[in-house]
Amino acid sequence: MWYVYIIKSSKKSWYYVGSTNRLTERLEEHNKKLVISTKFYAPLELVFSKQFKSEKEARSYERKLKECRKEKEYIIRDLENV
Repeated sequence: MWYVYIIKSSKKSWYYVGSTNRLTERLEEHNKKLVISTKFYAPLELVFSKQFKSEKEARSYERKLKECRKEKEYIIRDLENV
């Protein structure tokens, strides 16, 4: 299974969108500061994930979230209102 995920920094109001087929391990890599784009924002918390059957589907949805900021903002707004 593949996942698209959103993680949130505990330091700043900052979110990151990514995709992986190893969700738990990938989150650990982010928090161990092994990912260049997130290392200055750790610690990070998983706030959203969506499962896909294929890498192609996951990458397509990840791209959509990154290119269409409104979609990402809707997800984040929903999370903050919970």
